[in-house]
Amino acid sequence: MPFPVDQPTPSCHPLRTAHRGWRSGVALVPSVLAVALSTAAAQEVERDPPPAAPPEDPTTYKKLSLAELMEVDVIVTSVSRRPEKLSGTASAIQVVTQEDIRRSGATRLPEALRQVSNLQIAQVDSRQWAISARGFNATSANKMLVMIDGRTIYTPLFAGVFWDKQDTFLPDVERIEVVSGPGATLWGANAVNGVISVVTKSARDTQGLYVEGGGGTELRAMGGARYGDRLAEDVHYRVYAKQLFRDDAATPAGDDRSDQMQMGQGGMRIDWDASPTSLVTLQGDIYHGDVEQPTLDDVTFRGGNVLGRWTQRLAEESSLSLQSYYDRTDRRIPGSISSQVDTWDVDFQHHFPLGTRNDLVWGLGYRIFVDDIENAPTIALYPESVSRELFTGFIQDEIELSQDELYLTLGTKVGHNDYSGYEVQPSARIAYRPARRHTIWAAVSRAVRSPSRVDRELFIPATPPYTIAGGEGFDSEKMWAYELGYRVQPVDWLSLSLSLFYNDYDDLRSREQVAPPAPTPTVLANGLHGYSYGAEFAGDARLLEWLRLRCGYTELRIDLRPDSDSTDTSDGSGESHDSEHTVYVRPSLELPWRMELDCTFRYISEIANQDVPAYAELEARLGWMARRDLELSVVGQNLLHDRHSEFGVPATRAEIERGVYGKVVWRF
Repeated sequence: MPFPVDQPTPSCHPLRTAHRGWRSGVALVPSVLAVALSTAAAQEVERDPPPAAPPEDPTTYKKLSLAELMEVDVIVTSVSRRPEKLSGTASAIQVVTQEDIRRSGATRLPEALRQVSNLQIAQVDSRQWAISARGFNATSANKMLVMIDGRTIYTPLFAGVFWDKQDTFLPDVERIEVVSGPGATLWGANAVNGVISVVTKSARDTQGLYVEGGGGTELRAMGGARYGDRLAEDVHYRVYAKQLFRDDAATPAGDDRSDQMQMGQGGMRIDWDASPTSLVTLQGDIYHGDVEQPTLDDVTFRGGNVLGRWTQRLAEESSLSLQSYYDRTDRRIPGSISSQVDTWDVDFQHHFPLGTRNDLVWGLGYRIFVDDIENAPTIALYPESVSRELFTGFIQDEIELSQDELYLTLGTKVGHNDYSGYEVQPSARIAYRPARRHTIWAAVSRAVRSPSRVDRELFIPATPPYTIAGGEGFDSEKMWAYELGYRVQPVDWLSLSLSLFYNDYDDLRSREQVAPPAPTPTVLANGLHGYSYGAEFAGDARLLEWLRLRCGYTELRIDLRPDSDSTDTSDGSGESHDSEHTVYVRPSLELPWRMELDCTFRYISEIANQDVPAYAELEARLGWMARRDLELSVVGQNLLHDRHSEFGVPATRAEIERGVYGKVVWRF
C-alpha cells in the first residue's frame, strides 16, 4: 500500500467550523438534535417490516427454552437487499446480535466485530484497526464495504475505513451482518471481498433511560446515556451521547507509545409511522476525537452525518424506499495530509414479485463527494480540491425453479465513476434446499475496486523530484469469485455452515520502477495478478440449557505475482498482510444467582510478510444481573499475555497490552 504502516495515513478533515473546545460526549446531544432537525430532508427507503427487535431486558432470553432459542431465525438484508432468513441465504454470512454484543463486553465497533470468525481483524495500536475478509488486510484495506444503517463509511481518499472515528452507541445496535465474499452486484464498487452492515434499532424499541459507565487499566474510562420517548402517538425518538478514553499501546520494549485516545459522540433518531404501510426515519450523529503523537501535535478528527429514509409497503411482497444522507468528515494529522470530505448520497429501491416465481429488486443511486486537502512537505495529493461523482443502477431476480426447493438468483450492477468510467458487476447464485434446515448454495460473481485518490493523485514528497507518484492511468482492480457453501441444522441444538471460495484477481495495484530519465522512479499501476482460496467453517451448539458453544475456523491462502511486463518485485507484499489460519471458540454459560460467563479464545497464525508471530488470546466477561434494571460486569481483554503484537513491521509496530475494566448498566 502507498502509505507505510509506520507513518500516519491521510484521513478525513477537521470540521473547520466546529468548536475546538468540544470534549464532553454529553454536550453532543443538543447539537446533534439541532443539526439533524435543521437539515431534515425526508427521504424514503424500502424495507419490508423487520422482525421485532430484541427486548431491552437481557433476562428475557433466559426465559426461552433450548428448542425455542434454536428455532429463532435471524432476518438479514445484506445478501439480497430484502429481508430473508439467515438459514436460507445463498452466501457466507454471519450475524452479531445485540445479545452477542452485550455479552462480549465490547465498547467499540471493531471490538464487536471480533464476535464473527469470517473476518481478519488486527488491532494496530490504541486507535487503529486492520479489518478485512478473505485477505488483503491493511490499515488502509480497500476491498471491504462497511455501512451503518445504509450509510457507506469508507473514505474516497484510499477506499478504506478509518476505524478510529467510525462508531455507534452499541446498545442501540440491533445486529451486525458480515458477508464474506463479493456483494458488488447489489452494493457496488469496493464490496469486493465482503460487506459489513450495521443495523440499529428503531426509536420505538429504545424507549426510556439507559445509562452505562465504567473504566479500568487500558480502557481508562467510558460512559454513555440514551433517552427515548414519544413526540406523538406514532412518532418516537431517542438521543444518545458516549465518551471513552483509551490508554497508550506499548512499544516492543514495553514503554508507553504515547498514542492515548479520547473520543466523544452523540446522536439522535426519529421514527414516524406515517401510516400502517409507511415509515419515515430521520437520524444523525456527530463526533470528535483526538489521539496523542509522540513528537507532534495530536491527531484530531471530527464530523457528522444526517440520514433520512422513507419506506412504503405497496403490497404483501412489494415495497419502495428512498434514502439520502449527507456526511462530513474532518481529519488533521500534523506532519501528514489533512482532509475535509463532504459526501451527498441518494439511493432508490423497488422490490416486487413478478408472476408466481420471480422476486425482483432494482434500484438507482447517485453519490458526489468533495474533498479538500491540506498537503504536507512529505506527502501530497494533487489537485488539492476535487469533486467526484458516482452513478449506479442494479437489478436482481430470484427465480423459484422448484417450489420451496431450488432457487436461481441473477443480477448485475452497472456504475459510472469519474476515474475508470463504466463498470459492470454481474453475479449468479443458486440455492438448493433438499430438506428443512438444509441449504446448499453456489455462486459466481464479478467485482471491482474502483480507483481512489491515492491510486491516481498521490505524490511523495510534495515537491519534485518525487520518489512515488500515483498512476494517471490507474484502472479498477478486478476479481472473479467462485463460491460453494452448505448450511445445516441437523438437530435442534446444533447449526453448522461451511463455505469454500476461490478468487481470481487481475489489475491489482503495483509499484512500477521507472528507469531514468523519468522524473519519478516509482509509479502506482495495475501490474499484479493472482488468486486466493480457502474455507470458512462456523458452528453454534446449545449443548445444555445453560451452555452455548460457538466456534469458527478460517483457512486462507493468497498468491500474488507481477504481470510479465511489470517491474514490481514485491509480489504484493504491500497489499496483503494476512494470517493463513484463524481459530475462534466462544463458550457462554448461564450461572446461578443470575450470573453469566462468556469467554472468547482466538488463535491467529503468523503474518509472514510482516514478521508478526502467531499468537493466542483470551477475552472473558463475568456479568451479574443484580436487579432487573441493574447489571454489573467485569471484562478482561488479552488475558494470556502482558502484551503482544497483532500487526505492523517490527521497527515501528505497537504491542497490545492486557486490560481489565468494570462496567455498570442501569435501565429505567
